[in-house]
Amino acid sequence: MRRLSPREMRRLSKRLGVAVEELKNVREVRIFFENGEVMVFDYPKVSLMKVGGTEIFQVMGDYRKEKTEVVEESGVEVSEEDVQLVAQQAGVSMEEAREALKETKGDLAEAVMLLTSRKTLR
Repeated sequence: MRRLSPREMRRLSKRLGVAVEELKNVREVRIFFENGEVMVFDYPKVSLMKVGGTEIFQVMGDYRKEKTEVVEESGVEVSEEDVQLVAQQAGVSMEEAREALKETKGDLAEAVMLLTSRKTLR
């Protein structure tokens, strides 16, 4: 099979109704799995291919894995990074920070304010 030049590829794609465009300035792509694992792509190259009413996204780049905890009653995902940040900012244990994040449905600032206000009331 002979190779197609870029010009021939564009013509063939147009005839088949395939449109490909690169999405610019993409900062982050996250893929969440049911087991709580997350793949995080920082500054990836993302292409969008439209074929017959269907959109296909292609993500290319290096990724890192994160682990999240899904809070059952609210469906909020709380990452260990968020728990560490809240614990450090509020000066509390990791478990207290985790509970505050669950209570505030994942809002970092609200969780820190909640914990610091509780500390001053004691």
